Amino acid sequence: MSETIAHLANGFVVALTPVNLLYALIGTTLGTAIGVLPGIGPALTVALLLPITFHVEPTSAFIMFAGIYYGGMYGGSTTSILLKTPGETASIITALEGSKMAEKGRGAAALATAAIGSFVAGTIATVGLSFVAPAVVDLALAFGPAEYFALMMLAFVTVASLLGASVPRGLASLAFGLGIGLIGIDMQTGQARFTLGLPNLLDGIGVVTVAVGLFAVGEALHAATRRKFVGADEIVPVRGTVGMTAEEWRRSWPAWLRGTAFGFPIGALPAGGAEIPTFLSYMTEKKLSKNPEEFGQGAIEGVAGPEAANNAAAAGVLVPLLTLGLPTSATAAIMLAAFQQYGLQPGPLLFENAPGLVWGLIASLYIGNVMLLVLNLPLVGVWVRLLALPKPQLYAGIMVFAVLGVYATGQSTLDLICLLIIGIAGFLMRRFDLPVAPTVVGLILGPMAEQQFRRAMTIAQGDVGVFVTQPIAAGLLALALVLLVGPWLWRARRIA
Repeated sequence: MSETIAHLANGFVVALTPVNLLYALIGTTLGTAIGVLPGIGPALTVALLLPITFHVEPTSAFIMFAGIYYGGMYGGSTTSILLKTPGETASIITALEGSKMAEKGRGAAALATAAIGSFVAGTIATVGLSFVAPAVVDLALAFGPAEYFALMMLAFVTVASLLGASVPRGLASLAFGLGIGLIGIDMQTGQARFTLGLPNLLDGIGVVTVAVGLFAVGEALHAATRRKFVGADEIVPVRGTVGMTAEEWRRSWPAWLRGTAFGFPIGALPAGGAEIPTFLSYMTEKKLSKNPEEFGQGAIEGVAGPEAANNAAAAGVLVPLLTLGLPTSATAAIMLAAFQQYGLQPGPLLFENAPGLVWGLIASLYIGNVMLLVLNLPLVGVWVRLLALPKPQLYAGIMVFAVLGVYATGQSTLDLICLLIIGIAGFLMRRFDLPVAPTVVGLILGPMAEQQFRRAMTIAQGDVGVFVTQPIAAGLLALALVLLVGPWLWRARRIA
């Protein structure tokens, strides 16, 4: 524990430098603004900013990305409460209860309990991240090629299961990413694969091009085809100052703590995510409430608990990302792409090779939570005005930034052609309800999984049994199998 505290103290030394404080403020402010705007999330924003990885020092860049991630969670509650438009599935409950509170003139209290609950949960969960991550690193240091291959198989199944409407759709998106990842030179044999004879494709298609194409261009094209694209959204006005009565404080703080207790542990699991803890928190608050009839009509606990669970899960998601290289959310997948752009691989060795980056990032989460509380409570009127931005101009700006960013990274016409093709693919994926995050994960982890598989087979002299005779590898593969076929078996049992 003393070693962790010493590392965290060094992290604060890094995070409290003027330049990193500036990047933390930029990230939290931009993240809040992006979270408020419906249809634009932190994943899209980080994807648009990936080109800056060529010009910004890595620690500063990831502090900013983390600020965007947390800020997006904070800002998303404003949209859910005042527009009844959840930016993601984890905000559905907030939209349900918060919008009812706003309609009854209690929107200020809903925004206050969401902001303060997010601060409390985010701070407690960051403490958990500080002490849980080193323990996971100690376990991961025992991994060999077979274990890493099994871990990546678990990552593939996890993102396909959690980030899609169904497992087959998630697997289809993952297969698309794996196919893109095969383009280029085979690292083992030196042979060109699927390059169509184009020298520019020998290095493969860049992660920046794929991420920006899927998240930014694809989302902009999708938004342009939706109904009510030009129409104005009906915003419920906020009456009075943002704050809570003594009774609302009394009802909120136990829900914040219970939501945190659900959010962080589940978010930290390789098969976690933010959706399950938010729904568990909501059901728990409803069962424990002395006034269960208020739920569905604007119960403040129904906002406090799920919002705390949502933000605690966001910190939990960083545990598998930083210690194992496993992304379990769309934003985590884009952050994994950013690590690759810097030539860094999240995992146990990252804590040894780049301790300043890791602990500076963790320390910045404490600072960012304070910044977000200050930004959200007094300035809620400013964020509400962002909801009036015209959507056509907004998405046109996204398209411009996407094209300029990708062209600036390589100054290649072929990159722009790939951006357009992948953007159209991203649009079609959204149109037919296929998740896009598994594609990015497949692109990044696919070549690594292939390399670890070949290494394991070489060490075992071609014996495939190495993946089931090693206890950790066998356990990870068994867990992946359960996650893959478990939902189908459960549904088959219920039908029978």
